[in-house]
Amino acid sequence: MSKNEISENSPEVVTIGLGYIGLPTSALIAQGKTKVFGVDLNQTVVDTINKGKIHIVEPELDNVVEEAVKTGYFSAGLKPQIANTYVVVVPTPFKGNHEPDISYVEAATQEIIPLLKEDDLYIIESTSPVGTTEKMLTLIETSRPELKGKINVAYCPERVLPGNVMYELVHNDRVIGGINKKSTDKAVAFYRKFVKGQLHKTNARTAEMCKLTENASRDVQIAFANELSLICDKADINVWELINLANKHPRVNILQPGCGVGGHCIAVDPYFITSEFPMESRLIGKAREINNYKSFWCAEQIRNAKHQFQLKHGRTPSIALMGLTFKPNIDDLRESPAKYIAQKVLQDAKEETYYMVEPNIKEHQVFKLTDYKIAAEKADIVAFLVAHKEFKSLTFKSHQQILDFCGIKSNLS
Repeated sequence: MSKNEISENSPEVVTIGLGYIGLPTSALIAQGKTKVFGVDLNQTVVDTINKGKIHIVEPELDNVVEEAVKTGYFSAGLKPQIANTYVVVVPTPFKGNHEPDISYVEAATQEIIPLLKEDDLYIIESTSPVGTTEKMLTLIETSRPELKGKINVAYCPERVLPGNVMYELVHNDRVIGGINKKSTDKAVAFYRKFVKGQLHKTNARTAEMCKLTENASRDVQIAFANELSLICDKADINVWELINLANKHPRVNILQPGCGVGGHCIAVDPYFITSEFPMESRLIGKAREINNYKSFWCAEQIRNAKHQFQLKHGRTPSIALMGLTFKPNIDDLRESPAKYIAQKVLQDAKEETYYMVEPNIKEHQVFKLTDYKIAAEKADIVAFLVAHKEFKSLTFKSHQQILDFCGIKSNLS
């Protein structure tokens, strides 16, 4: 059998990237009794999965992976195997001056190219700049000219919420854009096997832009809330009460402010638009500036509170920084504004004591973590950076100063 022939032992689907989206997607497909082979560059990740375990925190995922591995429908390795469908789910960070980096997508594609055969389906799920799918098609056809016009290439972005991924992968609508009608139809048939939400057909460029638009829209809306919080701080107005009252209007829905914007999507994707269309995306660019500034402002508020405490009490305070992840109740620190704030504050730390709190991770390679109850009891200044559910049951003494950057204060007695 040649390297381009599939056997009964070959997987039906190969997924490249076993992170926060790739692993749940692989497990879900395998749950439907489709043989899946997942690829990751990290040997520890591969070994963990092949034991039926997971390396990330996501509700229900552990049980699905364990069953899929146990029944033989899911396995992992460092190199792709020949299959009929290839799904690329690798990171697309930015580099330099916030320019998108598609090198991971390109590297994954290069790994797949030698295995491709006529009528295979190649899908990119990684968030990508407009035109990436077409670039990868050109790369494939340049390397394998005999496949020109004979493979199916499509783009289908994920649109799930961490903490609810296993449900949303099944029930959320998907936007699917191929490089031609045949590719779109073949990709739709693939997703229809495990997605109950509606599958919306379009072309690859529109699907790529749709993903960027969704997250840029969220970023702009959050920027409005964060800018409002800055205004309310100067005007001595409770921003949480204000937003609650304004949202009583039937056509107003202001989001909640926070200490910035993080994660692998909203804090990154708008740059994929602004880098390519700088003059046309001024509102999107300004929203990024506001949300980044909010993190800097929060760090300054903590510093100011520390100095005021020293002047009033004649000693250095102990400070609890509550939360490090980019959003509540997950373990994901990617592009986390809370982590940035902690790093910024610690840069000028002197004699004061800092309690770093993150209940969703056991340890951190830089920060020494403290149990949230101990930190809340011992700290003179408590700064809430992330609204984790554990924090909502805490109570404090009258002498403790609370800095609430995520709207948790109204839950405290």
